[in-house]
Amino acid sequence: MTRTILITGGTSGFGAAAVTRFLASGWRVIATGRRAERLQALVDAHGDARLHTCAFDIRDEAAMHAALDALPAGFRDIDVLVNNAGLALGTAPAQRADLAQWRQMIDTNVTALVTLTHALLPTLIERRGAILNVSSIAGSYPYPGGNTYGGTKAFVTQFSLGLRSDLHGTGVRVTSIEPGLAETEFTLVRTRGDQAASDTLYAGARPIVADDIAETLWWVANLPPHLNINRLEVMPVSQSFAGFQIHRER
Repeated sequence: MTRTILITGGTSGFGAAAVTRFLASGWRVIATGRRAERLQALVDAHGDARLHTCAFDIRDEAAMHAALDALPAGFRDIDVLVNNAGLALGTAPAQRADLAQWRQMIDTNVTALVTLTHALLPTLIERRGAILNVSSIAGSYPYPGGNTYGGTKAFVTQFSLGLRSDLHGTGVRVTSIEPGLAETEFTLVRTRGDQAASDTLYAGARPIVADDIAETLWWVANLPPHLNINRLEVMPVSQSFAGFQIHRER
């Protein structure tokens, strides 16, 4: 039986890699994202009838519901939701942070995530499906400049545990996946395109890459239905939680 997965933030990083991984293993995939041209690039790259794309800003509740309502018949029975869309903005300490950036992170990482999850819960319960929430180690280990971003990811982790409790007996599995240092567009977005800052952060560290998390998502989604991974923290070997030390290769 072909299963269906909805992946938010499917236009880059973890999301785009997950789209590729699940298509390769025979799943139907719904990929959402703001950038229609990148979604079209996914369609062009895969040329697969098992891929359906939805272009909308995850913060736009009306657009989200319209996209769900417009899903083709073959994509309506969603078995797995991957709440991957999210971002970090800014590195300033709280006292110098941009409040608009804080609000954008909350609207994207928290409000949009719970809105989509709430909308899909009836289907996921009916399908005895799974919810995979992409959180972050930033939700567990604070660092300077992490303020609101870390707070939003702590919410995602706790929300996942709360869902797991509420969905007890339904057969729905819920997992919080919490990556550490990962080289995607994350730092470029956070620094408004500062390539030097991105290069410096990842230099010599052998960080997580998008395919690593895509493989992790695939593994969790394909576990036997009687098993649940509550939380899964993933770091590169070069990173530890002792002050977030990073070993640099020379």
